[in-house]
Amino acid sequence: MPSPLSDFRLRPVAIGSLTLPNPVILAPMSGVTDAPFRRCVTRLGAGLVVSEMTASGDLAEGCPDALLRAEGQGVGIHVVQLAGCEARWMGEGARIAEAAGAEVIDINMGCPARQVTGGQSGSALMRDLDHATSLIEATVAAVAVPVTLKMRLGWDDRSINAPELARRAQAAGVRLITVHGRTRCQFYKGRADWAAVRAVKASVSIPVVVNGDISSCEDATQALAASGADAVMVGRAAQGRPWWPGQLARYVATGRREEPPPIATQLAIIDRLYDEMLSHHGREKGRRHARKHLASALDAAAETAVVSGEVLKAHRARVLTAEDPVSVRRHLADVYAAFADLLHCSPPQAGGGGVCERMAA
Repeated sequence: MPSPLSDFRLRPVAIGSLTLPNPVILAPMSGVTDAPFRRCVTRLGAGLVVSEMTASGDLAEGCPDALLRAEGQGVGIHVVQLAGCEARWMGEGARIAEAAGAEVIDINMGCPARQVTGGQSGSALMRDLDHATSLIEATVAAVAVPVTLKMRLGWDDRSINAPELARRAQAAGVRLITVHGRTRCQFYKGRADWAAVRAVKASVSIPVVVNGDISSCEDATQALAASGADAVMVGRAAQGRPWWPGQLARYVATGRREEPPPIATQLAIIDRLYDEMLSHHGREKGRRHARKHLASALDAAAETAVVSGEVLKAHRARVLTAEDPVSVRRHLADVYAAFADLLHCSPPQAGGGGVCERMAA
């Protein structure tokens, strides 16, 4: 079956001299895209994964949390995303990331969070393109690896300046641009305007990535068609579903949709991720950090097994309130076994109960 996006098989996406294996990228998400999650998504087929946003000043000062966020062993092409508002710290943070193994530095000019924009970082930089350009120039000048940029359409509907920032970024040496199809003032409300990204694509010759509300194969098809972009970036849809970017990449290549992995496979994925998080963050911090991943994974499993909200709620409570990792893993195994049983039970028949058809071993 030919892919509805077959043109993308003929247009490899390159970041400088680095060529992506496919045009599906995992978005940077604070508290989500740590090294274990990025490794997991890479193993399952994503074309590129990006680190959590890391404050350039914290990285330059050797803050342990910042250094941990920038770690990227086993993630494929290692991309570290930096945020900041001072050229000196952006340059120094980029140098440290490069020395630690980063193969690409991504600059965040898209984060809408008040604690970020309040410090004149993230999408606040779209209100001052001269200053934004000076930060890009300092970052590019500091490193030998390619630099990329993530932005929004603008600060608000009255200042849609993404095409102008993209032109300036390309002139300063940026090698790829990602655009989230909302303004900062929209936060995550409404729908991403994929068509508005087309003006950015028309303004530059480097690859452009479209981002925002891409949670299905149809979304990806429409986003690429509307924007003319070279690749898609997926974020929230991958939480609890680390296999989704890889499935989308294969859809782009072949046109074939894939069902979610079997429940047993989903358990194996989340169990390995949990183990890697404990090792990466340490036992205590790892347990806390993993809870959001466990919660999202349970949601995904419940959706696969068509489990009711009440049943899911009871199972979630047992998993997410367990403190000891051994107990957590035991409860996870029990939950997924129960979901597998429900998945293989036929609907109740007239005059009798349902018939369970257990999967052969």
